[in-house]
Amino acid sequence: MAMIDTQEQESLDALKAWWKDNRNWLISALAIALFAYAALTYWRSYQGKQAAEASTLYAEVLKQVASNDPKRINDSVAALVDKYSNTAYAPRAQLLAVQTNLQFKDLTRAKSQLEWVIAHASESGLQDTARLKLSSMLLDEKNYTEAMKLLDATHPDAFVGLFADLKGDVLAAQGKTEEARSAYKLAFDKLDGKSAYRNLIQLKLDGLGIETQGGVK
Repeated sequence: MAMIDTQEQESLDALKAWWKDNRNWLISALAIALFAYAALTYWRSYQGKQAAEASTLYAEVLKQVASNDPKRINDSVAALVDKYSNTAYAPRAQLLAVQTNLQFKDLTRAKSQLEWVIAHASESGLQDTARLKLSSMLLDEKNYTEAMKLLDATHPDAFVGLFADLKGDVLAAQGKTEEARSAYKLAFDKLDGKSAYRNLIQLKLDGLGIETQGGVK
């Protein structure tokens, strides 16, 4: 029995010695693990809270959009973006405000909002929508170089037809008929065959009056 007690004591002493040598490392590792878990839990909770609060402000934006009052709309959008710029609601709110600002000819504000969406939106579809709108504005301003820079940005296949069509408009405005025709042809081929939009592109192609061996096309 005494032998067993001695062995137990030796094991206990060895455990105490190991704990003394390693306790700081273990406590630090445990603290880091607990902190990481707490941080993850907090972040998930924070994100949920952020989304809920942003949703409330977005509902206010929609309410003000219905009023068609540009000041009230822009103020509500600014309040949302200021507090919750990292949520999915912020770029959507900006795009809604753009429509109103274009309607009321506040082009400077509309361009600024579109640039914000391009720079900050996490969804490529929203960024590409903003690029199309901004490049259209730049086309109206005859700022063809900047418009083409936006249209040359990488975009998913679903947007190819729309980007190509607007490229055709920019090229046609510059008198680059052959290049415009190629762009319109790409747009025509990429858009849904049942889309009425293709009829408009066909009219643009017809209007270019491209000369072929058979005469004017």
